[in-house]
Amino acid sequence: MRLARRLRAERPGQPLSASKLALMGWLRRGDGMTPTDIATAERIRPQSLTRLLAALAADGLIRRHAGETDRRQVVIELTQAGLDALDRDMKERDSWLAKAMEQVLSPTEQAMLLLAAQLMERLAGAELVETQATTEGEAP
Repeated sequence: MRLARRLRAERPGQPLSASKLALMGWLRRGDGMTPTDIATAERIRPQSLTRLLAALAADGLIRRHAGETDRRQVVIELTQAGLDALDRDMKERDSWLAKAMEQVLSPTEQAMLLLAAQLMERLAGAELVETQATTEGEAP
């Protein structure tokens, strides 16, 4: 939590909210997504998503268009202004973090941190399968 607060402090000027950043990150990785896809990925209610999308559209950071295979479907993409805003927001934090890692961590610690980040990314994307607890005496 302390590192997250520090990274927020390193963001330039009028930073995007964490919710907007997360949504824009999904759009960047997803290369165009439907509102349902975004709500599922972010695990947020459609009502909350509607407000975020409206704010991003008002700022010119996203655009909406009809889907290619289903014209009734709305697809949302980042505009060039959205990509630029996301890049600016990330650049300052990334720069500070890279300098801090270089100055504070040994090469071995940096490698460990990279591995930990990869593991946390895998955990964040995990879809768990519910299993029934075994009863006493049953083989697992």
